[in-house]
Amino acid sequence: MRRVVVTGVGALAPNGNNARDMWDALCNGRSGIAPVTSFDARVFPTRFGGEVKGFDPSKYVGPKEARRMDRFVQFAVAAAKMAVEDSGIDLQRQDASRIGVIVGSGIGGIKTIEDQHTLMVTKGPQRISPFFIPMLIVDMASGMIAIQLKLKGPNCCIVSACASASHAIGDAYLTITAGNADLMLAGGSEAAVTPLGFAGFCALKALSTRNDDPAGASRPFERDRDGFVMAEGAGVVLLEELGHARRRGARIYAELIGYGASADAYHMTAPAPGGEGAAACIGMALRNARLSPADVDYINAHGTSTQFNDKCETLAVKAVFGDLARALPISSNKSMFGHLLGAAGGVELISTVFTITHGVIPPTINYEHPDPECDLDYVPNTAREQKVRVAISNSFGFGGHNATLAVRKFEA
Repeated sequence: MRRVVVTGVGALAPNGNNARDMWDALCNGRSGIAPVTSFDARVFPTRFGGEVKGFDPSKYVGPKEARRMDRFVQFAVAAAKMAVEDSGIDLQRQDASRIGVIVGSGIGGIKTIEDQHTLMVTKGPQRISPFFIPMLIVDMASGMIAIQLKLKGPNCCIVSACASASHAIGDAYLTITAGNADLMLAGGSEAAVTPLGFAGFCALKALSTRNDDPAGASRPFERDRDGFVMAEGAGVVLLEELGHARRRGARIYAELIGYGASADAYHMTAPAPGGEGAAACIGMALRNARLSPADVDYINAHGTSTQFNDKCETLAVKAVFGDLARALPISSNKSMFGHLLGAAGGVELISTVFTITHGVIPPTINYEHPDPECDLDYVPNTAREQKVRVAISNSFGFGGHNATLAVRKFEA
């Protein structure tokens, strides 16, 4: 079987405009959650979120190109170019037909939809931009990355709500193991912190309303959690077939060794009671990676800070790991940068890879009062130095979509 390694990373998050700044913030418990600045949120029940701060698309694309991209596409292209630069690869010396892209998004170009609808209502349909449709469609993230970098291998888009990025990375992993590509850029991007996006999640009553304490609002697994914090950003990794990476002398962060996917088949927004779907997904990832539960040293949790998700994820972990669950460190990056929706799995896999590389487990911050129904080790409030050889990263999305990625410290 062809082995797959991570050789490049690129990220944009509310607490860091590149992967290393984000990682430093995670290790030091720094939140990126603050009052919303991109629109007037005073009339909303929730008035804060996780916005990417000071992002300049001109660092990654020309001004004309940037105007023809929704913000989520700008994020995706930026994260992909960061991952390529980080990997040290010279794409011009590679066979472009052997390099593909799978980058997903849960929502896509919602800001473009809002802007163009306003234009149509106020000035008529004749004023709609000819780039309206190309800018809003979700597959344009992977499409524009390929166009920008001249990559002609397998290219598609995954849309599975909050599991989009993890499914994209998992499918990219399978593409390489099947021999259909040697390198894949994979992950997710989201830019739905907009008036309509916010209004929709507020209507679902899914968001925290701790307006007096934005940085303390995301509190996964904690007794007093009252909803998730909506955020934006992108996370893209460069996956590479091991032999190809070795031949070019690439730095290897970690090895991607397993992928699980399942469906709850239960409800549009709520997880299946008992976490059955999540447990099946985790179990599949372990089987595919030829791991036993005892092999896993750390779980990067989906951990949204919602009542049902955190409880069901805890039950899923107990179902898979049994008595081992009590001693297994689990933490949620979302406590610090919020929920990046379709991009969450990308940035969280990067964090998981860095945990293996650096031997540091980021904490779950804002953990003040234990929840009797969430009674595992969530690495509360302070990062923990610990050797991690094998880790898994969970992502669960609306519609009952589940994805788990398994990574291991690289061993020749």
